[in-house]
Amino acid sequence: MEKLSIEAILDAELHDWRKLAQALHARYRTPDFSAGVAFVTAVALAAEASDHNPEIKMTGECVDLSLCTHQAGRWVTQKDLDMARAISDIAKAQGLTPDPGGITQLELALDTAHENRVGPFWSAVLTGSPTNKIYDSVFDPEDRVPSVWFQGTDEHETPRQRWHFDLWLAPEEAEPRIELAVAAGGTVVDDSEAPSFTVLADPDGNKVCVCTYLGRD
Repeated sequence: MEKLSIEAILDAELHDWRKLAQALHARYRTPDFSAGVAFVTAVALAAEASDHNPEIKMTGECVDLSLCTHQAGRWVTQKDLDMARAISDIAKAQGLTPDPGGITQLELALDTAHENRVGPFWSAVLTGSPTNKIYDSVFDPEDRVPSVWFQGTDEHETPRQRWHFDLWLAPEEAEPRIELAVAAGGTVVDDSEAPSFTVLADPDGNKVCVCTYLGRD
């Protein structure tokens, strides 16, 4: 199960789905709770048949799904593309409306020169086990809390901001969200890596990165 490149995911033309930090994500609007249950039931049957289960969250107004292959390090593989197409077909057959603009993922980032030292602590305190670190990130197996990734930095003698938010959005939603944040008093600190990420700051200087999958390997 090989990790797919961004180009391969884009070439798949999964119009209902967007890749955020790791997984593929989709949101479908439902007319009522019963319609949501019917959709989730159909998706569950298809997932069991393919032996590849999505993560599902449902409210009275929408169903959120995400797909990644845990055996491949929580990245997107061909199995995820196939399952995504099957889910899109189910949604279309049931008359549900995709809402890719409503997809978000909040990821916490901690600047540190000591990833291997601080990683087990954050894994233990957030997930209840010091071993839920994959690559450079802590992931809760039950998705109760956002993931935390460790951004490498040099040692710093003076205090500096070490925490910041990484907010992942569908690419078409990034610029409108940035404009809204600036209109609310924020500033663009660095857009040299856009559309991969744009660094914003609030009026006190606290930073957040607005991220998309574009411009990445």
